[in-house]
Amino acid sequence: MHATVMHGAGDVRIETVPDASLVEPTDALVVVSRAAICGSDLWPYKSMEPSKTGRRMGHEFIGVLEDVGADVHTMKASDLVIAPFVWSDGTCVFCQAGLQPSCLHGGRYGDDGVDGGQGEAVRVPQADGTLVVLPVGRDDPLMPSLLTLTDVMATGHHAALAAKVGPGKTVAVVGDGAVGLCAVIAARRLGADRIIILGRHPDRIALAKDFGATDVVSERDDEAVERVLELTEGLGAHSVLECVGLEPSTVTALSIVRPGGAVGRVGVPQEESIPKGQETFFDNVSIAGGPAPARAYIEELLPDVLEGTIEPGHVFDRVGRLDDVPDGYRAMNEREAIKVLIEF
Repeated sequence: MHATVMHGAGDVRIETVPDASLVEPTDALVVVSRAAICGSDLWPYKSMEPSKTGRRMGHEFIGVLEDVGADVHTMKASDLVIAPFVWSDGTCVFCQAGLQPSCLHGGRYGDDGVDGGQGEAVRVPQADGTLVVLPVGRDDPLMPSLLTLTDVMATGHHAALAAKVGPGKTVAVVGDGAVGLCAVIAARRLGADRIIILGRHPDRIALAKDFGATDVVSERDDEAVERVLELTEGLGAHSVLECVGLEPSTVTALSIVRPGGAVGRVGVPQEESIPKGQETFFDNVSIAGGPAPARAYIEELLPDVLEGTIEPGHVFDRVGRLDDVPDGYRAMNEREAIKVLIEF
């Protein structure tokens, strides 16, 4: 079969790899129908050291079950399923608490002999605890929005919950990528009164407004902080959603939250420590976040997608085939595309 393999920074290839197949009785074999390139895939695209063997890529996909192991009981061959971005058993203490990324028996696609999601098929371990059967057809028009539930919409929702978004609150979203845009949807869905988007790209800002952003701050760093404080009468935002992960964006997020407010961090951190420790401590600021438990959130968000209440699929502004994936990485890295959808 064919799949995406990264061999180093800027070096993404479509290669022939061994066919995906069942290994454990708890596995399922998914023939991929839709996949995506994630903003987090760009971190190794920028920095990965050259590798002869390469790294299998992708963790966002929907597909049809071709086969299931003997110990898989909640789904069957021919079912259309959605895969959250990590696999989990669904039974351990952390899964039961809704923290599937911390599953004692879970893992990530592309690691430890598990296929990546940007390929023709994927062996999914712990299928019963991971996959969710979808009540629609393979080519339903809702596919783009459903695909966001594998990661970016769930991650935006996680940021909003971590930042304690709720009715009557002022929310600031730092970052106008796919996760930041989905965070705007999440904030609106949870009843935020005002949503400030911090971003500079006109196409993304327009989409953020469509999703519910009420104010735009295009400045950066200290000027962005000053502008948010102006918009909030010097108080700052109740809830700040940090959706980038770089130190400057983290400093901005921690500088615009009001005393007693909360910051939800879902951008993959690129630094070991959190800045502004003393300031946030003495202002009683809550800081939370991490990898989203997408498996837990899919069941909560799925009805809203099926009913058309939210339409996060609009974050996909480019569609291609598997052979187009290397150029999709380039386009996202160069900000020519917000997020790339792959059709099979």
